[in-house]
Amino acid sequence: MPSRQDILNAKILVVDDSPDNIELMEEILREEGYTCVSSTMLPEQVCPLHREHNYDLILLDLQMPGLNGFQVMKGLKEIEQGGYLPVLALTAQPSFKIAALEAGARDFISKPFDLLEVHKRIHNMLEVRLLYKELAQYSKAQQELALHDALTGLPNRRLLEDRIETALQHANRSHAKAAVMYLDLDGFKAINDTYGHAYGDDILKMVSQRLLSSSRKEDTVARLGGDEFMVVLGDIHSLADAQGPASKLVEALSEPFFINDLTLRLSTSIGISIYPDDAESVDALINIADYALYEAKRAGKNRFCSPAANRQAAAKTSAAPSQAASTAAPAELAAQHR
Repeated sequence: MPSRQDILNAKILVVDDSPDNIELMEEILREEGYTCVSSTMLPEQVCPLHREHNYDLILLDLQMPGLNGFQVMKGLKEIEQGGYLPVLALTAQPSFKIAALEAGARDFISKPFDLLEVHKRIHNMLEVRLLYKELAQYSKAQQELALHDALTGLPNRRLLEDRIETALQHANRSHAKAAVMYLDLDGFKAINDTYGHAYGDDILKMVSQRLLSSSRKEDTVARLGGDEFMVVLGDIHSLADAQGPASKLVEALSEPFFINDLTLRLSTSIGISIYPDDAESVDALINIADYALYEAKRAGKNRFCSPAANRQAAAKTSAAPSQAASTAAPAELAAQHR
């Protein structure tokens, strides 16, 4: 539940065409201890102000020249988009009370003001509003947890697949390409077994940061689990546009890791698949990148491999059988490098 201090620190906007009414309401709120109160006599300013400040409570006079309170609430509904409309209507007309509630107001205060009623209704509405916001933030946090790796904070496989699909759609629309890079850490198991999982977790977090700092902001860096990561590159035009970033990642992860008084070293092997050259679906691209990762491991680790590069090499030497073997290898073979 929101604390009393949370309620007193809530953002409040007073809207009335009468300067005397605004002055009175501001004085009532200040004496009660509310610290963040603003006001306007211009109803057309309410929606822009709410977009900017996201008020916890709007004390809204219903009878104003130009836009009336009902028209203002209609605009506020478009901003809140089904959320909690934080309007407490101010009216001297008994017939307006029910109409205000039907229009979206959460409660009303009658004019002339009864001080006890004003304090109680404002407090109750702010309590509900802040609780609603807490629940919305909790729901958002739970959703984030469901889509992100708990240790590193990186997108997990569920979110990754959605990001890959988005990258493929964008590449298709713009007649460009996209790349999937599958990474596995060389030597991680030995570090984990020798120094324990706490050191292993620190390594994984440091690896995550190096991958992020070595990638573009628009790229997706994800953790699949264990010591496996994936980087998705969108809006590229050739294999070379993926090979450069892959080389950068190999170099970044070959640098020593300093944890407490230890200097630890490992490396990474990377498999690369290219859309649409290698495949056109998310699952196929992941499987091909996984097999290319196996090829990088088999070739000596601390490097990257890709079917596209193999095809280019095969074309130069006219080794068609080698090309076929490189691109048609069964996905299940990739599991052998684990």
